Amino acid sequence: MRIGALAASLAAASAASADTIDVNGVKRSYTAQLPAKRPAPLVIVLHGKTQRGADMITRTAWPQVAKREGLAVVFPDGLNNSWADARTKAGPALRGPPAGTDDVGFIAKLAEKLVADGTADARRVFIAGISNGGAMAMTMACARADLFAAAASVIMNLTDEAAVTCHPSRPVPMLLMNGTADLLVPYEGGRGSSYFAADGFWSTDETLAFWRRLNGCETDDAETTDLPDRAPADHSTVTRISSRCPRGHDVVLYRVNHGGHRVPGFSPDARFPKVAAGLLGPQNADIDGAETIWTFFSQFP
Repeated sequence: MRIGALAASLAAASAASADTIDVNGVKRSYTAQLPAKRPAPLVIVLHGKTQRGADMITRTAWPQVAKREGLAVVFPDGLNNSWADARTKAGPALRGPPAGTDDVGFIAKLAEKLVADGTADARRVFIAGISNGGAMAMTMACARADLFAAAASVIMNLTDEAAVTCHPSRPVPMLLMNGTADLLVPYEGGRGSSYFAADGFWSTDETLAFWRRLNGCETDDAETTDLPDRAPADHSTVTRISSRCPRGHDVVLYRVNHGGHRVPGFSPDARFPKVAAGLLGPQNADIDGAETIWTFFSQFP
């Protein structure tokens, strides 16, 4: 990470504060970075499995985006560093949260609390997640569509279990961002080649088609745009695929060509980038995940 980016990240992180909320008798933790001017748009950012909310503060640009745009941004913590999304199958060496964990209730209560206390604008509450957090973001869009103006899922696809339980009360604009060389969540579906991979994933094309269908969009691509290759050294590029949808029902895919199980960004998304590259594949640096997602979110409602 560049010195300037590191300093900005630390400054933003220092403005964040940790807190807890009771959910069915269980104390749940989160970190919030809140603006002075309220009510503000709220983005709930969900970490991947084995991570914590704090990792999203130091390894993504969300703190900087929030500070610049005047957003409230919240980084919840999953129990056992994971989320109880709609899937029940898990990788062999990665345990999930304790049985009976109500993460839908936790995230919903957190959003409702911040709206009730005047921090968040109820019409502009958004959710974004990475990997297991991406699955949880889709689960929240399915279970509590009433809360969210839009959602984003990064490096994750649907499964039969997640899809069959998905009955949103209203269309939720959805952004997907997946790499074609993902070793954990294969772009073409099935089971990844990593030891930690789970089985039963849909392909990204099937996941995209599912959200188009739910949102009343046409089945074919509206426009396919190859974005500028700003970082040739990463050996990956990005293609933006849009959809023909009713107004406010947008569905868009950012396909990271030759990208791994990594969040695109202008600074490393892992503590040990070389190790991460070996285990998870390359990280794209042509776009930044948080910046791209906020550009999408900022259109709604």
